[in-house]
Amino acid sequence: MVRTTSRARRAVLATVAALLLSGCATVGPGGPAPPGGPASAAAQDELLKAAEHRLAVDCLDARGLTLTARPRAPDEDRALQAALFGAGPRELSVTLATGATVTAHEDGCLATARRRLYGDQRRWFRAQVTVDNLRAEAQARMREDPEHQAALARWTRCASPPGHPRSGSRPDPAVAARCARESGLEDVRARLEAAELVTVRTLHRGELTTYRQLRDRALRRAVELSASTPPQKGSTHS
Repeated sequence: MVRTTSRARRAVLATVAALLLSGCATVGPGGPAPPGGPASAAAQDELLKAAEHRLAVDCLDARGLTLTARPRAPDEDRALQAALFGAGPRELSVTLATGATVTAHEDGCLATARRRLYGDQRRWFRAQVTVDNLRAEAQARMREDPEHQAALARWTRCASPPGHPRSGSRPDPAVAARCARESGLEDVRARLEAAELVTVRTLHRGELTTYRQLRDRALRRAVELSASTPPQKGSTHS
């Protein structure tokens, strides 16, 4: 199960605060631009993050809290974490084909913002987690392929020749790269991963369809939000 320690949670809170305050975004799968919206995937992600920022700040403001990057007292930090991420048992859970379980709260301001953007938070959570982990699933399938296992065995023999044991758990990066080429592992991985990615995208076409539909809905909502006057509370406090 994927869990978050208190220290890691504070680090995530700081990162989320910085992202929400700046309106920064990560690049993800894009789709057709909504009317009046940006065309590129990166610009769409930025628009969605800005809308999420606005909705999360509105939610926190309604609870009498302000999202800032300044240092906070422990009690204040815990209150902000609970308001932003949610508290108590995590209501949302997705177990991936790789065996990992991803969980999230349904009651924090981030969840509220995403529910308002995407319309159905549970469907969006499941679709997003699945889509975000398609490559990891493809890589797990690739590692089970006999061709990959044979290439990995050749790489191991190359990186750890008889009479020359490695010092430490990993070979020198230059040796690892040379052995990846000479053993064929580099080519095998590139070819098998691409093929497995096509397979897992087919296996999860339902989640991919849901992801695109809800993302398109969120983009339309984000365009509407960006056309109105952005709130000032929570975005300039320090």
